Amino acid sequence: MPGGSHQYIIGWPAKIASGRLCRVAQPGTSDADVHWLSAAVELSKRCSPSATAFSVGAVLVGADGALLTDGYSRELDPADHAEEVALAKIGLPAASGSGSVTGMAEATLYSSLEPCAARTSRPAPCADLIIASGVGRVVIAWREPPIFVPGGGAARLRAAGVAVTTLPELAHAARAVNAHLLR
Repeated sequence: MPGGSHQYIIGWPAKIASGRLCRVAQPGTSDADVHWLSAAVELSKRCSPSATAFSVGAVLVGADGALLTDGYSRELDPADHAEEVALAKIGLPAASGSGSVTGMAEATLYSSLEPCAARTSRPAPCADLIIASGVGRVVIAWREPPIFVPGGGAARLRAAGVAVTTLPELAHAARAVNAHLLR
């Protein structure tokens, strides 16, 4: 699996991705959405702590249920956001601002936090990168609180035609990783 040595094998048919086993679950089904968003929450636990940024995990899954890539905040650079890292790892043009990739309209991006609509560390917020990549669906655990920048990523995605689903049953787990920022 890109970006890590972890595996997803429990209860689903396994498939080989980038030479590693990964769990296959069809996006858009309740069980699969909970599975993949839980995986994103687990990735957020790998983030180095920060007093100025949320710890977020992101997982990109193809229409066939196969893991395409993953990423987490500050994984490669202190200014990295999870969605940005995941897109860049598979060379999506969104990472360079040059447009979408064929087939991404059926892909689902799972993020433990609403993708940002504004950003102080880089010019392009994650919502814009996702829109440019052509990803057709985003599933989040909770909305970004206005601690560092205003939220609004879900609204920006919807306005661009990206389907956005929130799974509030995973919000507590995603917030727990960021408890130091929410006191």
